[in-house]
Amino acid sequence: MREVKLIVVHCTATKEGRVTTIDEVRQWHKARGWRDIGYHYLIYLNGQVVKGRPEQEVGAHAQGYNRQSIGVCYVGGLDSQGKPKDTRTDAQKASLVGLLKELRKRYPDAKIVGHHDLNAGKACPCFNAKEEYCEL
Repeated sequence: MREVKLIVVHCTATKEGRVTTIDEVRQWHKARGWRDIGYHYLIYLNGQVVKGRPEQEVGAHAQGYNRQSIGVCYVGGLDSQGKPKDTRTDAQKASLVGLLKELRKRYPDAKIVGHHDLNAGKACPCFNAKEEYCEL
């Protein structure tokens, strides 16, 4: 079992309301030369949580932090013009809270952060996850 110190929240950087599947994200990541999807979980617009990489495997989602983290991603993150925006649906917000609570039970010492907290210059996940989930 690997030591998980961080739970990193991401967005797919797709336009608001655009349906995006785990298979599509997997294709994007494989096109970058990765062997599989980089995230451990993906949350669809309707709130459905879909598993990506198994938690025991190192992800590919936050350069320099993958070995010690779990990657959680919601579909969205851009407005209709392609600019960063918190586009989470109510269903995604509820599912994200539920998933993060579940992960914190398994990894009680892990801190919840946004991708932008680890990699400067990133807008992802387009909201302050560290602040929003500090009580979980």
